[in-house]
Amino acid sequence: MKFSEQLRQKVDAIWEASFEHPFVKGVADGSLPIECFKHYLKQDSFYLSKFAQAQAIGAAKANDFYTTSQMAHHAKSSYEAEHALHEQFARDLDLSKDGVIHNEDPAPTAVAYTNHILAASYKGSLGDVIAALLPCYWLYYEIGEKYKGSKPGHPIYQKWIDTYGDEWFATLVKEQIDRLDDLAERASEEDRKRMEKIFVTSSKYEYMFWEMSYTLEDWPV
Repeated sequence: MKFSEQLRQKVDAIWEASFEHPFVKGVADGSLPIECFKHYLKQDSFYLSKFAQAQAIGAAKANDFYTTSQMAHHAKSSYEAEHALHEQFARDLDLSKDGVIHNEDPAPTAVAYTNHILAASYKGSLGDVIAALLPCYWLYYEIGEKYKGSKPGHPIYQKWIDTYGDEWFATLVKEQIDRLDDLAERASEEDRKRMEKIFVTSSKYEYMFWEMSYTLEDWPV
């Protein structure tokens, strides 16, 4: 069994909880209150800026020119694809006139999750970077596949579902899965255990991100 397959098996219950979360199901069937999605967009814009930073750290930690270029490409894709999607949503939902969502005070979960990713990236190896980032890639891909064909009856929710079920996104996900497997083959047992822990923690934060968005989480004081 590949390292990625072991990880996927390890987090199966966590990811199933994400698939069934009322935020995700609400996007798929169109029942999610739009205020929840607006809150999600604000937090996700903050998250993506840190996600791209971690991808860039991965590019710097790569040991070969090709991997450096690919990780840099992923960072660029986070801006060009994901950010472009956010710009469209921001205009459609009147969150921003210029399409740029400014979130100066992100919610606790958004801060905690990005701190986890950046800490793993700065302190660890390229394998740690990928382990921290991959649950976001992979889980969104599986959500896109699971709810492909859904008709939420809302153009924004439809676009969100369609984006993560698209072939271009599947290609990015598979590339990162293969990269992690390759790194794991050459890693020590101690390194693999650390990568597993990072991957599981990111998976838990993915669930918490839906919960944060659904409950409109904010700082209590």
